[in-house]
Amino acid sequence: MAAFNKFNQFVADVANKVHNLGSDTLKVMLSNTAPAATNAIKTDITEIAAGNGYTAGGAQATLVSSAQSSGTYTLKLNNVTFTASAGSIGPFRYCVLYNATPANGNLIGWYDYGTALTVTSSNSFQVQFDAVNGVLQLA
Repeated sequence: MAAFNKFNQFVADVANKVHNLGSDTLKVMLSNTAPAATNAIKTDITEIAAGNGYTAGGAQATLVSSAQSSGTYTLKLNNVTFTASAGSIGPFRYCVLYNATPANGNLIGWYDYGTALTVTSSNSFQVQFDAVNGVLQLA
């Protein structure tokens, strides 16, 4: 599993009430251009082209749970699957999690898979979120 990297602006966005992680629409989009920790909104990311089963803006990551226990908040999301049809998806190396509810698409974090990947027709790629520790924890 690739490691989660947070965008710096995410911290300020949480403090400024930009995110309601328990109810906002969170999405995963694919990129083959390295994100920078200083990126802040969706347009700062170069997304791969839509087509062959990949929709512009990516796919929704549905909520499993959004809760705190003993002063630590944990966000858990269902895995997101991209399935190629009538051609390939990619190449891509980065999966970017962002909040699609604010108009700007405020960024949360990204995963680096270490090499460019291509999903060939009729095959799938799944972004697997940590089912135990969640996508992220705030303490």
